[in-house]
Amino acid sequence: MVQIGILHYMYLAIIVFILIMMIYKKDIVLPCLIGIGIIGYVATGNVLNSVQIIYKALVVSAREFIEIIVIISLISAMSKSLRDIRADEFMVKPIKKFMTNPTISFFILGFTMLIVSWFIWPTPAVAFIGTIMVPAALKSGLPAIWVAVALNLFGNGMALSSDFFIQAAPAITSKALGINNPFYLIKSSLLLWSVMSISTIVSSFIMMKRDIIKSPKEKLKEVNEVRTVLVKTSTKIIAVVTPLIFIMDIFLIYKFKLKGAEATSLIGGTAVIVTVVVSIIKYSFKRALGEVAGSIKDGFIFGMKVFAPVIIIGAFFFLGSKETAIEILGKNVGSTGILSDVGLYISERFPINKASVITMQSFISALLGVGGSGFSGLPLIGTLAQVFSSSININKEGLAALGQIITIWVGGGTIIPWSLVPIAAICDVQPFEIAKKNLIPVFIGIICTIITAIIFL
Repeated sequence: MVQIGILHYMYLAIIVFILIMMIYKKDIVLPCLIGIGIIGYVATGNVLNSVQIIYKALVVSAREFIEIIVIISLISAMSKSLRDIRADEFMVKPIKKFMTNPTISFFILGFTMLIVSWFIWPTPAVAFIGTIMVPAALKSGLPAIWVAVALNLFGNGMALSSDFFIQAAPAITSKALGINNPFYLIKSSLLLWSVMSISTIVSSFIMMKRDIIKSPKEKLKEVNEVRTVLVKTSTKIIAVVTPLIFIMDIFLIYKFKLKGAEATSLIGGTAVIVTVVVSIIKYSFKRALGEVAGSIKDGFIFGMKVFAPVIIIGAFFFLGSKETAIEILGKNVGSTGILSDVGLYISERFPINKASVITMQSFISALLGVGGSGFSGLPLIGTLAQVFSSSININKEGLAALGQIITIWVGGGTIIPWSLVPIAAICDVQPFEIAKKNLIPVFIGIICTIITAIIFL
């Protein structure tokens, strides 16, 4: 039988403390750093070794996430270069013509946000399409608050919780889960993601229609249209060719069955080529020698701002996983993984079943999302799924996907006001009002997803 000691109790106590900090909306980077040092000392009994373990944990975590950081940085650099030449306006201009009434505008705006967010993430996507399409949506009669809801649910909810193309979220979860290829987690997430997305969007749409019927004469906010400016023909060509190139990437991924890092490499390489070509077109080859470096630098600044905290948080939770614990703590201490030991200990002494495991995973995932950063909780989500799957017969990829979906929908975010600021600013509404409109639909979606998980996992 598995025995647990002071190391395991200390690790669990630190996790509880971190969860409390997240509930109270506090940053958890410092607690994670201190936690790594404490666990290092308890594991080795040596102050010098515990200091070294802090560094080792950060290096191991950074190595696990480096591919994700690079792809996000390159995508960010590309989106900025496209905005600089106003190619973003021409990409979405044809779509605006179809936005003739609130219903059509809600779904056109939403699905445009979904598709763009899959390729460049929701935060850049808001800047990319928001200022262009929001005025058209408002003119069609869609209230500003529901414009914000559409952008948020389809972008920060549907797109970010799936992350099919950039694969940052599934890659983080997969690393903690102990699998190298995020494709398996993505495959297992499709049913749960579909249930969550459809139930939430349908609920939100019904609420929108009810609101419009109740307040048909509500005064619409005035938003200035983006000025039409004279641009080069080359800009229009870039605006047409860039989406076609990424569509070709999708075809190639399907054709040659590219998975995980291979698919990410194709997307990343394409982003680099687009960035270089755009810079040459805008500045000429000679000046582009410096401008490309500036775009890449800006992209990596964005990438590191997003993932620097995730590296530190991941470093702590990687102590609980067998593979990474061995590298950080050493073979003797981390041979089985701290949380793996705890999971086996619980399964040997307490009766647990699929329903209770799914409920616990869902509850913890929602708590992690309350911190307002869905990605911060992903390392723990993956680790917990690995622990629970070692205790009972359950699809560990599906369990991890459930946690990923819930924590990102909650904290990525759709119901946490402080994570809604960019969209609120674009639509000139209050973040709290967006969160209020999202609360019931997202809650309905989570309940439907949990029930689906209990039936099918």
